[in-house]
Amino acid sequence: MNRKVSVMDVSKKYGLEYRLLHAITKGHPWYGVWGYEFGAGSFALTLDAYKMAVETLSNLPLTLFLSQGRKPRTRLQDLISFYQSLSEGDLVNTRDLFCFLLSLLHDSHKSTMRDKDALKKCRSSALGVLCAWTVNDIEKVEQAMFRVLQAVTGSNWVSWRALRGAVCKVAPSELLDYCLKDLGGKMTADGMVVHARCNPDTGSFEYRLDPRSVSSNGVVPSPSEEHLLRDLKFFYESILHPQTMVSYGPPPKRDLAISSASKLLDCKQFLKDYNPAATLTKNEHQSTICLSCQVELFDESEGNITAPPAELLILPSNATISDLKQEASKAFQEVYLVFKRFQAEELLDFRGVDESHQVKPLLETVKPIRVRGRCLGKNGLNKFRMERGVERWTVDCRCGAKDDDGERMLACDVCGVWQHTRCVGINDFDAVPRSFVCHRCLGHGQMMKSMGQFEVEPVA
Repeated sequence: MNRKVSVMDVSKKYGLEYRLLHAITKGHPWYGVWGYEFGAGSFALTLDAYKMAVETLSNLPLTLFLSQGRKPRTRLQDLISFYQSLSEGDLVNTRDLFCFLLSLLHDSHKSTMRDKDALKKCRSSALGVLCAWTVNDIEKVEQAMFRVLQAVTGSNWVSWRALRGAVCKVAPSELLDYCLKDLGGKMTADGMVVHARCNPDTGSFEYRLDPRSVSSNGVVPSPSEEHLLRDLKFFYESILHPQTMVSYGPPPKRDLAISSASKLLDCKQFLKDYNPAATLTKNEHQSTICLSCQVELFDESEGNITAPPAELLILPSNATISDLKQEASKAFQEVYLVFKRFQAEELLDFRGVDESHQVKPLLETVKPIRVRGRCLGKNGLNKFRMERGVERWTVDCRCGAKDDDGERMLACDVCGVWQHTRCVGINDFDAVPRSFVCHRCLGHGQMMKSMGQFEVEPVA
């Protein structure tokens, strides 16, 4: 039997829900890199519904957002067009756009790290004097240079000497030279780009601000990491997130996109199978014995507890049946709280075999080994049932959920059945009502029997 290990993915990156962003760009959850796959979706989400949601949201054509008839162009349209002009390949759908943006962020981050390393080297001048330059110092100088360039009218260029002279009192000359060297391609807060050129007549460097577009030498300047992060968040909120998605036509297409995004956000639980049998086949050490051990309980009155998957036991080559029982008891005690006081008492396939008999010869006839035992103590297994505890309760939500999926729920005060608050019309940020009667009980008239017991606050 395989063991399934589950994780709950609530990870964030760049302040965004990564299970949504990663599913759009890679087609699977972030934990999928380590072999985790769809396990269970909240609100009765199925694997097929998850896959369909990924495909729907990933393949949204960007033309949906660019085609707005005669309406004035929006910031979203301008940004999409800008990144399409920046990319060497075609950006056709949402997956193309977000993959390209994340690749730019990755490259920008590496470039920033290289700049920081270069800055550390520059802090020691040729005379051996330590210059205490910080990132804030550099930003201060760049902002001063931006203000000078913004004050220039028209399309006039500012020479290197003039720009340096205008900000000479802001920082030491070494820092000014360092900033001027890398000023070309920098972007201001309002989206303008610094273009740099070598004057063909004088041979000196010159600078000016232009709108974010192709530069004079045909090279499109890449936005800074700060701008990329800001644009990524804007795209995420405008195109992906169901609560902030912009309006676009046709409406059924947008409704499907909102539904798909909600499903991806609702999918948080992922599973990975660990197969003990695969480990057994790889055991090449003759000094140890690897075997799969299954457990059964003596007392069937302990309840209809699901048998746990087989555990992998590793024993020395001369291990006896007594050693096997001790190791089996220890393995299940350490893995399961419900088996905290479990003691293995007999091997089902080898009843009557002496405790001192070695295990290795027995493995040639029987695999896996089956062990029977009991949980000692007054309460046995009755203290532990499932993760929800000893209380018996029923989930039957209109979304199809039949068990606790980790989402917020409330119980009907008449029938006691639990449902998601969202599915009965209660916003996730609203308080749960003092009392609640489900639509089934309202429809069957059971509410009348309980009117004297509580104040009914039906929720549609």
